[in-house]
Amino acid sequence: MGMMEKLDAATDTLAREYLTFRLGSEEYGIDILKVQEIRGYENPTRIANAPGFLKGVVNLRGTIVPIVDLRVRFGCLNANGEAEYSAFTVTIVLHIGQRTIGTVVDSVSDVVEIPAEAVRAAPDMQSAIDATYIRGLAHVGERMVILLDIEGMLMSPDMGLCD
Repeated sequence: MGMMEKLDAATDTLAREYLTFRLGSEEYGIDILKVQEIRGYENPTRIANAPGFLKGVVNLRGTIVPIVDLRVRFGCLNANGEAEYSAFTVTIVLHIGQRTIGTVVDSVSDVVEIPAEAVRAAPDMQSAIDATYIRGLAHVGERMVILLDIEGMLMSPDMGLCD
């Protein structure tokens, strides 16, 4: 196997499929392998004294799943300071480590394959999301997609989801 073939084989393994979704005006991508399912939004059961972004829990086929509204968490709100719910609002159910967590987003776009060489380091930019959890930026056609480390973000101590 020549040097170029080895290089091609290495970059092939980095090519990843991402589920893309919108929070406000920005488009984000998360590793499709962490996505369990996409569901229409349903009102969860509230939890007393939970932070505003933790909408509550739903019973998903016998598993109690916390529901995090990423729009509230990252301040992607309307003029009244509220997250808007529409026919496009969905819950992305993620499998993170040993946990199942639901995340509410404005809408899901599609699944795209983004080869590793198409990912650029994120410059210092004004994003609603802490730069620690931004893996990079990628152009998908005319769109700019911000690739998230969703696992690192949801498991961070300030989310309060891990023990």
